[in-house]
Amino acid sequence: MGRVCPQKVISRSIRVFLALALALPIAAQQPPTIRVNVRLVRALVTVKDANGQLIGSLNKSDFVVSDNGVSQNISVFERQTEQPLSVAMLVDTSASTGIELRYELDSVSKFFKALILEGNPDDTAALYSFNWQVTLLRGYTRRFASLDQSLKQLKSEGGTSMYDAIYLASRELELRPGRHVMVLVTDGGDTTSNKDFHQALEAAQLADTVLYPILVVPITNDAGRNIGGENALTTLAAGTGGRVFTPSVGAQLDTAFADILRELRTQYLIGYYPKDVPLTKDRFHLLKVNVTGRNLRVITRSGYYGDFDESSFPKR
Repeated sequence: MGRVCPQKVISRSIRVFLALALALPIAAQQPPTIRVNVRLVRALVTVKDANGQLIGSLNKSDFVVSDNGVSQNISVFERQTEQPLSVAMLVDTSASTGIELRYELDSVSKFFKALILEGNPDDTAALYSFNWQVTLLRGYTRRFASLDQSLKQLKSEGGTSMYDAIYLASRELELRPGRHVMVLVTDGGDTTSNKDFHQALEAAQLADTVLYPILVVPITNDAGRNIGGENALTTLAAGTGGRVFTPSVGAQLDTAFADILRELRTQYLIGYYPKDVPLTKDRFHLLKVNVTGRNLRVITRSGYYGDFDESSFPKR
């Protein structure tokens, strides 16, 4: 029997391997990339009738949701959702708040008490103050006494870093479970922030937070008011699914806080997994939620930040 040379066997094996490799289709060597979006997009929704009364009895089939103009299938639906609340309370303590501050703090205290004693046993609140700087006075807690004690330390001084306060509180809220809410008690615009309006709004939307500004304006004459700041608050609220309250101190302010709690306890939670959604360069997705066949007003956030269109950027 003749001998088989090992070198020839190895050489022949290499040639066969190379031939097979070259014969494989290019597609088999470079499989296509498939993007699957598994992120659940959540929207807190408030529905009112023509008279402004809250409607809390609708069903999943009553709602229509679209993402960047494309209809979506609702995967999560909760009526009067019991998901716990994380409420960031932001109190303006700038010099312009003056004597009104002590009345505001009394109403904030009543709000904390109602939130903690009457709501979901997992609801929590945090307290921030802002003037030329932003201070976290009390982290998220259910201890009313701690929150109330922190309120008593506040006094008016300095400028107004409102956008900084929204930005920083949003970053903290983003990490919290359940529903995210921000209540902003202020008398107007921003004067000393490092962040701007757009950064504050983006941070709030990334945190999926609903923003309720309570605008306490001691000056009723338009010539003495910060109309630009008030318009900015209106836009911030609309972009996150909240609304602006403009009470005077006292009974009206108490009513504003009570209305916020009532809305939070009558919210719908709607969630969906984006499908066949056209992407945009700025990552912002326009969100629309409507109720079919009825003359009802639907209040929710204007959109969210998701994937962006990679093809809109030049390849390196």
